[in-house]
Amino acid sequence: MNAIKSQNKKAAHLRSGELAEQRACDFLLSHQLTLVERNFRCVHGELDLIMREGETLVIVEVRFRKNAKYGSALESVTASKQAKLIATTEFYLNTLTGNTPAIRFDVIGILGEGELEWIQNAF
Repeated sequence: MNAIKSQNKKAAHLRSGELAEQRACDFLLSHQLTLVERNFRCVHGELDLIMREGETLVIVEVRFRKNAKYGSALESVTASKQAKLIATTEFYLNTLTGNTPAIRFDVIGILGEGELEWIQNAF
């Protein structure tokens, strides 16, 4: 009951973001990736989805835009956002034991209720 109450109190843009992340996760799972972790946070930032495809660790940034008035969802992954994702990934990798896996950065852009765009090896 409390979880439902707190979910209803979230701002609409936060609920939209969570739904977009779930949609992206479901899409990637349907493409044979496996979920390792969601919403990893540290001092540098947040990793939306950490997935695995074979031996490769896939860091996925999910971007949602209600409309393209201010540019596409994919265009919103700026150089500074990329730098934050890289720093956060380096922090995450330091929490792992064993050999460092191969890493890939993907971006999933979702515009409104339309289809999503999956850019592998985005940067």
